[in-house]
Amino acid sequence: MTSMTLEELRSLVRDFVEEREWTPFHTPKNLAMTLSVEAAEVLEHFLWLTPEESAALPADKREAVAHELADVLLVLTRLADRLDVDLAQAFRDKMVLNRAKYPVEKARGKALKYTEL
Repeated sequence: MTSMTLEELRSLVRDFVEEREWTPFHTPKNLAMTLSVEAAEVLEHFLWLTPEESAALPADKREAVAHELADVLLVLTRLADRLDVDLAQAFRDKMVLNRAKYPVEKARGKALKYTEL
């Protein structure tokens, strides 16, 4: 399996979009809305499953979920590109904030929002 950097993903998505002349349709508003729709399509595969069933998806369902996750990543990558957001740096910055909000000594083993710790 070959990994791709976020920059490589961004370039791949940008080329795909430009070849089809879709840039005028890819406004931040439209992409944000599409991101929500694609995330909902991931959720649809888990609707009414028990926690155990959701953790043991059959191969065909896992593949369908993988395709939906790829759609989420594609749209997220495109939105970040249109907004000139460096996703890798944004991720690093957010992890610093998360570590401050959820210190290990308070958050370990708890499924609580940081305001409740």
